[in-house]
Amino acid sequence: MSDVLTENGIFVGGGGEGYGTPQEMLMKYGNRHGLIAGATGTGKTVTLQILAEAFSSAGVPVFLSDVKGDLAGLAMPGSATGKLHEPFQKRATTIGYNLRYTDFPVTFWDMFAEQGHPVRTTVSEMGPLLLSRLMGLSDAQEGVLNIAFRMADEEGLPLLDMKDLRAMLLFIGQNADDIGLRYGNVAPSTVGAIQRQLLVLENQGGTQFFGEPALDLADMMSLAEDGRGRINILAADKLMSSPRLYATFLLWLLSELFEELPEVGDPDKPKFVFFFDEAHLLFDDAPKALIDKVEQVARLIRSKGVGVYFITQNPGDVPDGILSQLGNRVQHALRAFTAKDQKDLYRAAQNYRPNPRFDTETAIKEVGTGEAVTSFLEAKGIPAMVERTLVRPPASRLGPISADERRIVVQSSPFGMKYDRVLDRDSAYERLAVRAEAAAREAAEAETKAAHDKEAAREFKNARRFEPINTAAKPKTTSRSSRSDSLVQAFGKSLVRQLGTKSGQAIVRGVLGSLFKSR
Repeated sequence: MSDVLTENGIFVGGGGEGYGTPQEMLMKYGNRHGLIAGATGTGKTVTLQILAEAFSSAGVPVFLSDVKGDLAGLAMPGSATGKLHEPFQKRATTIGYNLRYTDFPVTFWDMFAEQGHPVRTTVSEMGPLLLSRLMGLSDAQEGVLNIAFRMADEEGLPLLDMKDLRAMLLFIGQNADDIGLRYGNVAPSTVGAIQRQLLVLENQGGTQFFGEPALDLADMMSLAEDGRGRINILAADKLMSSPRLYATFLLWLLSELFEELPEVGDPDKPKFVFFFDEAHLLFDDAPKALIDKVEQVARLIRSKGVGVYFITQNPGDVPDGILSQLGNRVQHALRAFTAKDQKDLYRAAQNYRPNPRFDTETAIKEVGTGEAVTSFLEAKGIPAMVERTLVRPPASRLGPISADERRIVVQSSPFGMKYDRVLDRDSAYERLAVRAEAAAREAAEAETKAAHDKEAAREFKNARRFEPINTAAKPKTTSRSSRSDSLVQAFGKSLVRQLGTKSGQAIVRGVLGSLFKSR
């Protein structure tokens, strides 16, 4: 009888009459990425669940997003008395699988901090490229955002949360003329357009996402006390109402893994496995620069021991440059009701190495729920022939868990003390506010001094009006020294008059380096 893990990898499923040999994914090729595709209701979620169970059992941490709430069942064991036990047991017997129910070490995360620990990143870590994608900025607007990030780095102004970015953009808009000479033109209207998009992002939940403490990838990549890999589940049912925020967050997480992890070559098993559910959201309306970046990350991240698995309804949702890198494939049923569906079905069949025993296109159309056509990398990384496969039943609960069960899991997590409290440290907003207050104080002092000097000059002039005139003592010619004094006094009076005006105040603020108004 087979278990979750075989000698060389993961037991995915098998066959009975009319099916091929038992199917396994070699653990050493678990970082060669994969695809789980199929129409709604054909069993993609179960396939994702059994792969997560197997990787965890092998000591490999996993990240996945729970779009419908039914993957939370990984935290609880399946039940021998439930209504699914009998069909599961029947299938297990058919494919020669030893079904034993168990739970798995799960950590729940939630961007909105409602169904799990809050997950955050800083504005700086997200970067201008992903932020521009998130807000749907034009090229000109993205250019201004790049200026904001560049200036923040040079001026020592950390961009941690949304108010930091707003303050930085306000500073740039108010100093656009001076900044334009150094970095390029900055139109106030462009800054205003970005601020409006930030408001939309805040309404979608961006305020909760950006801030500290930021997510530490080491926490996601940790092992449970029994040596199994931690399964990190992102509650994404509410997040899916903002699909661009959802896709950008997952892409950011993938980029962070790529940037932070060291090269490991070809390990015996992956260091981390990343499941990207509803993968089509990543590529919908994505600019070519972003797709190129995803393709580059997918190509290079496997050498860092990370496997990426895309879950989507149709393989055509994934660009060809990325699809060609997905070596482990599970294709559930596709429906062919329209001409486009038939074309998609044909293209999906072409992605597999043919099996002379059956027609791949027909098999993809005919497999039932819980069945699939599969192809995994075999020796030397060569794709195996496609096979019809009965996917093994999960060992954990299939379906959602109750609010009380989720609460118990969250409370027993080792990460609550670290992430549940928001940290608001000194950053761009606070530092720009200090500058603005200093500038306003200096301008007020200069204005007061100018008014005092003006009053003193008027009193002096009035006093001179009543002094006796001594024509004998007053020379008819003026010395060089007195002429210089007159010029200095004239310049001083002119400066005093200028400082007493609103434009004079602006000059003072400009000299101090800021037109930024205090809070």
